[in-house]
Amino acid sequence: MSDKFNLVAEIRAGQGKGASRRLRREGKVPAIIYGAGRPPRQLAFDHNKVIKQLENESFYSSILNIKVGDKSQAAIVKDIQRHPARKIIMHMDFQRIVEDEKIKMNVPIHLLNMEDAVGVRDGGGSVSHLKTDVEVSCLPKDLPEYFEIDVAALELDEMLHLSDIKLPDGVELPELALGPEHDHPIVSIHVIKVAVVEEAVEEGVEAEGAEEAPAEDAAGDDADGESGGD
Repeated sequence: MSDKFNLVAEIRAGQGKGASRRLRREGKVPAIIYGAGRPPRQLAFDHNKVIKQLENESFYSSILNIKVGDKSQAAIVKDIQRHPARKIIMHMDFQRIVEDEKIKMNVPIHLLNMEDAVGVRDGGGSVSHLKTDVEVSCLPKDLPEYFEIDVAALELDEMLHLSDIKLPDGVELPELALGPEHDHPIVSIHVIKVAVVEEAVEEGVEAEGAEEAPAEDAAGDDADGESGGD
C-alpha cells in the first residue's frame, strides 16, 4: 500500500453546475467525499496539482491522504470525470475509509519478462495482455499497489488466469467467488496471423485493367478506321 499521495482540499459551499463551472474557471477541480457513516462533503482541489498526481499509475490504487485545513482523512478515489476532448478533470469522487472496513479497488496487473517468455523466444508468439487490472477486496492496510505476473515460463498457446495471481494475505478477488466461469484469462501467448488483404485487392484491380485493355484498343481501331474512311 502506498501512502505517498497527499491532496490539499478546501471546502466548497456552492453546489450545482454553475458553481462547478466557476471553480473550473478558477483552476480548481470540484469533488465530493463520502462514506464511513458520515455525510458527504463538497471539496475543491488545485487542478494542476491533481493532474500531476494522476500521472502516477499508483494514484488510482492507493490510500490517499486528503487534508482539509488542519484535519486529514484517508480516502480512495472512486470516480474521475474527464473532459472528452481536453486535458481537464471535470469532477472527482472519493470514498472515506476506516481501518476495520474492507474496501474494493481496481489494482493494476504488471507483466514481467515478456520478451524472454518461452512462447515468444522459442515459439515466435506475441504476448497479449488481456486484463490490465483486477478488482480486489481487502482491508486498507492490505491493499496492494499492483500485481506482478512473471510470464517467463509461459509457452505458445498457453494463458494465465485470475486464479494464477499470487494474492497477499488478506486480499481476495470478488470475481473468483462468482464461480469457475469467472476465472478470466489475464495473459496469453499466440502467433498473430495477419491476413494479406491489400495484395488481393491490387491483383483484382490489375486483372480488371487487363480485361478492359482490348476494349480500349478496339475503340482506337474504330477511330482510325473512321479517319481512314475520310
